[in-house]
Amino acid sequence: MNTERTDELERRAAVHAALGDPARLRIVDTLLLGDASPSELATQLGMPSNLLAHHLNVLESADVVSRHRSEGDRRRTYLRLTGVALDQRTSTHLTPNRVVFVCTANSARSHLASALWRQVSPIPSISAGTHPADRIDPAAIEVAHRHDLPLPRVRPRHLDDVVADDDLVVSVCDLAHEELGRRSQLHWSIPDPVRIGTAPAFDTAYEEIEHRVAELASRFPVAS
Repeated sequence: MNTERTDELERRAAVHAALGDPARLRIVDTLLLGDASPSELATQLGMPSNLLAHHLNVLESADVVSRHRSEGDRRRTYLRLTGVALDQRTSTHLTPNRVVFVCTANSARSHLASALWRQVSPIPSISAGTHPADRIDPAAIEVAHRHDLPLPRVRPRHLDDVVADDDLVVSVCDLAHEELGRRSQLHWSIPDPVRIGTAPAFDTAYEEIEHRVAELASRFPVAS
């Protein structure tokens, strides 16, 4: 057996071992649709922080989850699932009437997310901000053009002006998530490309949003 094959088998064995505990499976299930801080996970799962820390260490060692620091509250970290292939396609979420994507300025990430959503799902979507800018960032328009994505040129709007009680609110910005608290029902911790301002930064954000949108849409089957 060659070295690469052995390494792959060992990696798969580590993943299966990490997932061989009901508590760790609950953590993975919770992170399937969005990111969460350790404190948010502890609250959602009703798990003591020391026990959660143990299970997270096991999952991180097996490369099942990763963590990175918030762009908002730098004391906070967010956990997300990695690219490890997990067959977790069954959704326990009810199909929402509409999806609202939120970032702080409603000038880039949330607009791109809403436009990408319309490409893959018939469920209506809009975007909004917690502190809307005056206009869509020109670099967001450019990245949409590079990827042949129709991006409506609408003025950024405040979340309070558009959200309804039965909307699914998805924050795509750490600052917005931390400001909204429980109003942010799902969170995607996507770095702000506007801060960097380069085409590669916008392409990276676009690709991350595109992947997450496709994953979320696949969990809300719509009757034909």
